[in-house]
Amino acid sequence: MSDDTGEHPADPQPDVQPDTEPDLQPDEAADPVEDPEREEAVRKEVAEADRRERYLIGRFAQLWHMRERDQPVDLGTGPSDLRPAAVPYGLDLAAAWSWRLLIIGFGGYVLLRLAGYFAVVTVPLAIAMLFSALAAPSVGRLERLRIPRGLAALLVVVFGLAVVVALLTFAGQQVANGAQDLTDSTVKGLGEIRGWLKDGPLHASNSQINHWIQRAQDSLRTQSEGGKIVGRVTEVGSALGHVLAGFFITLFSTYFFLADGRRIWAWLVRIAPRGARERVDSSGRVAWLSLVQFVRATVIVALVDAVGVALGAAILKVPFVLAIGVLVFLGAFVPMIGATIAGTVAVLVALVDHGPVTAALMLAVVIVVQQVEGHVLQPFLMGRWVSLHPLGVIVAIASGVLVAGVAGALVAVPLAAAGNAVVLHLADLASVDAEKEKGEASAGG
Repeated sequence: MSDDTGEHPADPQPDVQPDTEPDLQPDEAADPVEDPEREEAVRKEVAEADRRERYLIGRFAQLWHMRERDQPVDLGTGPSDLRPAAVPYGLDLAAAWSWRLLIIGFGGYVLLRLAGYFAVVTVPLAIAMLFSALAAPSVGRLERLRIPRGLAALLVVVFGLAVVVALLTFAGQQVANGAQDLTDSTVKGLGEIRGWLKDGPLHASNSQINHWIQRAQDSLRTQSEGGKIVGRVTEVGSALGHVLAGFFITLFSTYFFLADGRRIWAWLVRIAPRGARERVDSSGRVAWLSLVQFVRATVIVALVDAVGVALGAAILKVPFVLAIGVLVFLGAFVPMIGATIAGTVAVLVALVDHGPVTAALMLAVVIVVQQVEGHVLQPFLMGRWVSLHPLGVIVAIASGVLVAGVAGALVAVPLAAAGNAVVLHLADLASVDAEKEKGEASAGG
């Protein structure tokens, strides 16, 4: 059935009451039981969890922020001023220099000790190098005359050996011929000394003089009984053997230095690293040139000394003029002191043969010759050809004497001159390289 509007009336909703109440859980239905301790523990736990969460979130944000920074973190880098180590700059600099100087000194000491231990070989090689430097120009002249270098070297060595043997032979003959006269003069001189001890200011009696002579004889007898003289004779024999071996080593080394010196030097240069061979070669050539100039100047100085002292001895009629001249010539190869020491032999001979007045005049001749050498020849020749300070000469001579005696003093100064030339050459190359790099940098900029 419908009403006039044509719309069906809404169905009335029945008011239905549920048969039963909805089921309630006992916890929800009943009032919660109040527990203050439990609530406090829960609150603390929640607060701790919240604190940890905030810390982790903040740490993550910090790390993420550092990762995303454009600028790097300042680590405090830079040159150290050693303040953390509390070491003053002066002490650090002194320590750096000290250990470097100690290493250099130890290396030099080892080299000198090795050179002294093998002195029987090293000294003849050094002397052969000096002879080669003296004879090299002559070999070059013969080679320019189309003579093979080996034959030219042989001719120069044989001629030089003949000259040395001739000088020593003439000097030895002169000494042998005048030995008897010198012996008589020595006996006469000893008699004069005995008379001076007796009649001079000492007024010694004959018994005192005889006592002194007896003491000297007893001392000699004691040394003979103790075997010391035999030991000295053995040492002299060993030294003569070394001298003979050194003579042959010097002779053969001089020949091979003159004949094959270029190939020997090329072999030595090839031992060096490839990058250093050019400078090693140039340094060796500079050292050789300095050695040649030193030997040439030394020969001129020695010849002037020998002629001056021998001429003075001849004017004063001192015996053994040629022997004195040869001795002074050989001694002059030790600069500054060699010729003076050799000249004292002439003074002693003049004292024994002619007395104190002639000896004083001979001493004056030696002093005048040394003054001419020191003030004219040395500055003009050595200062022009070899740049070596007198203090360096003294130090080199002392080092050579400590290492190898007289032979060491003979070769020490020319080796020092060659080393000085090499150092100056390398310093010049370093300055040239620095200027070149500076110019390239300015051109590139």
